[in-house]
Amino acid sequence: MQSYVDCHCHISAGDFDKDVEDVIENSKKAGLLALLAVAEHAEEFDKIIELSQRFPGFIFPCLGVHPVQEVSRDQQRGAVLQDLDAALPIIEKYKDHLVAIGEVGLDFTPRFVTSEADKDNQRQVLIRQVQIAKELDLPLNVHSRSAGRPTIHLLKEQGVQKALLHAFDGKPSVAMEGVKAGYFFSIPPSIIRSEQVPLDICLSQIPVGEKAETCETAASGEHLPGN
Repeated sequence: MQSYVDCHCHISAGDFDKDVEDVIENSKKAGLLALLAVAEHAEEFDKIIELSQRFPGFIFPCLGVHPVQEVSRDQQRGAVLQDLDAALPIIEKYKDHLVAIGEVGLDFTPRFVTSEADKDNQRQVLIRQVQIAKELDLPLNVHSRSAGRPTIHLLKEQGVQKALLHAFDGKPSVAMEGVKAGYFFSIPPSIIRSEQVPLDICLSQIPVGEKAETCETAASGEHLPGN
């Protein structure tokens, strides 16, 4: 059986509270070596760390502020620097436990972002988290919905060298810019429903093989014990 690393999952979601042990056991049976647990906001940071301590050597924590933040059950908005301010002390507290900064990125979906100011706020949040990743020598786990080109360009402008782009929905030509910059791309199950990037185009143009096998551990790299 082949073994894999799930390079981006939300195991801290409340959906798993009642059966997280079964989820972990089934993941191991399916051949997973590890899960990289990503965060969306500061309120779940402690929970992710607790899960990584509850399942040591299998759940590895990534902390970061997602580009879309929830205001209420029915309302979401783009991230602003105040969201990051709340997260910074907790990231500092747990910095030695982290394998990546994430989930971070840009999301220019119109229902979340209505102005250039909203986009700039997201950019500033991402730039600051890029700086944190550099300071800690950690890779970035990156979200880029409806913002493939701006995300790749910002990462390159900021001199990012270690990044995994999760569920990238930009054009293959833009993805190739990321490949040339040394970034990795993961392809999620949702690709089969995507109308933006057909599966055959993604798989035919983004390099696979030895580099793709590394892709699933790129978000953790040397920080995973034993690597």
